[in-house]
Amino acid sequence: MRCRVKVCGITSVTDALMVGAAGVDAIGLVFYPKSKRNLSITQAAEICAAVPPFITTVGLFLDASADFVREVLAAVPLDILQFHGSETPDYCRQFSRPYLKAVGMKGLAESGGFAAYAARFPDAQGFLVDSHAPGAAGGTGETFDWTQVPQDYPKPIILAGGLTAENVAEAIRTSRVYAVDVSSGVESAPGVKDAAKVQAFMMDVARQQATDRMLAMAERSVAASEGRRWTRDELYDR
Repeated sequence: MRCRVKVCGITSVTDALMVGAAGVDAIGLVFYPKSKRNLSITQAAEICAAVPPFITTVGLFLDASADFVREVLAAVPLDILQFHGSETPDYCRQFSRPYLKAVGMKGLAESGGFAAYAARFPDAQGFLVDSHAPGAAGGTGETFDWTQVPQDYPKPIILAGGLTAENVAEAIRTSRVYAVDVSSGVESAPGVKDAAKVQAFMMDVARQQATDRMLAMAERSVAASEGRRWTRDELYDR
């Protein structure tokens, strides 16, 4: 399965066009006043107007008032909403827009684990897992234990938290997620994306995808010749 890429914290038309040209699948626009990547509604509308076709626009909110979210939606053509705070299922679904719910993995096991948390949001389009505590703000630039990410979950899982070109291949290989979400890992300053870092990140994602395709072919070949099915991790070790 191809791992998709979202670059979050886009703050300018220039950066939106640059990451689009690099091949990202989605961009994230932050509507959280305490974030260094916070946007005005006018800025966000200008970015969305410039984004090429087939790039998904995602709006990030954290415990925002429903009126503010509606104000944003009236002016900014967002494709998906992403909620990072303590929003309830009823709150998330009231906007009649596909949404992602962020899941803070720090200490989550103590409150029932990922499956119990996700079950509260049956109409979420997917879940973004990050290193922060549940209900806290993300964007810390910190990683977490990727083996905690559920395998074969029936809905898409997006991995965030401290991803860079140096570790994204390992993160994908370990977690097998639907998509990865990067922000500070491809920046030269908060909210300013670095073209070289974006290109390096995209190239490492592509290399991992190519490796996975070769391993899938190797799995079939080894199974045919040795009469058993090797896992990808076993083939890595070989």
